[in-house]
Amino acid sequence: MAAQKSYSLPSFMNSDSSLPWLLPLITMLIVFAIIPFFYNIYLSFHEFVPAKRALLFVGWDNWIRLFTDGVFWGSLKVSLYYTFMCLLIQLVLGMGIALLIDSDDPGFGIIRSILTLTLVIPPAIAGMIFLIMEDANYGLIPWLLKSVGLIGPEDTILADPTLALWGVMIVDIWQWTPFMVLILVAGLRSLPSEPFESAVIDGARPFQVFRRLTLPMLHKVIAVAILIRGIDLWRMVDYVFVLTSGGPGTATYTLSLYSWQRFTFVQWGYGATISLFSLIVILIVGNAFIHFAKVKW
Repeated sequence: MAAQKSYSLPSFMNSDSSLPWLLPLITMLIVFAIIPFFYNIYLSFHEFVPAKRALLFVGWDNWIRLFTDGVFWGSLKVSLYYTFMCLLIQLVLGMGIALLIDSDDPGFGIIRSILTLTLVIPPAIAGMIFLIMEDANYGLIPWLLKSVGLIGPEDTILADPTLALWGVMIVDIWQWTPFMVLILVAGLRSLPSEPFESAVIDGARPFQVFRRLTLPMLHKVIAVAILIRGIDLWRMVDYVFVLTSGGPGTATYTLSLYSWQRFTFVQWGYGATISLFSLIVILIVGNAFIHFAKVKW
């Protein structure tokens, strides 16, 4: 009778060190994050010259150009406005809806599930849907706005410099408000019930309960939701590219779209410089927000 073979685990699987298990993740971070980041810094001090088919060192020229570029400052203004307004509207709507559906009654679980449907739609597809809905000739949204007198009979949303950005923002608000709802509902359902029961017994009104108990106890959840959505909004490209491509003129240019277009126009160094500036802004603002919101990171 043949002797049974004994198998032993590889030595790294019996090690007390966590390094062997973290090595795949560390490798991915180096390959897909750290190396591209430093290469982006390298690109920002160079520029591709098509005539010579080579990257040439230009020093600080790209950074000087950045701060003297009117389109850059316009796109920065658009990005700030877009991020702030979308974040504010999504937070307010998300909180209102979360308070309404925070219930264990039959049917509310199904409602919370339905809210996730918008999140699985690719942003480019959502942009195409609203491109049709905002069409000046047969779109539903212009027809509704004209019916209530908010826009004139000849106004077109995506072709009007004063309306085009709102035409883009409505897509973002529609698709990502449920994300805020789900985070806030999870936060609401994790709160202890005793303080609220005591407040009701003491005769506190609903708004007083919300202002003095719900908001203070939920502030870290709100802060995390703001941070996640703020970063995502800051780097938005999809909706603008599909709906307006930055137009009319430069009315809907965002920093991310402007950076991407510089790369497509073979201005690799300048595109890298814009993307680095965008990263610096989000790092400074994000870390300042984490500090003042007292969120553990």
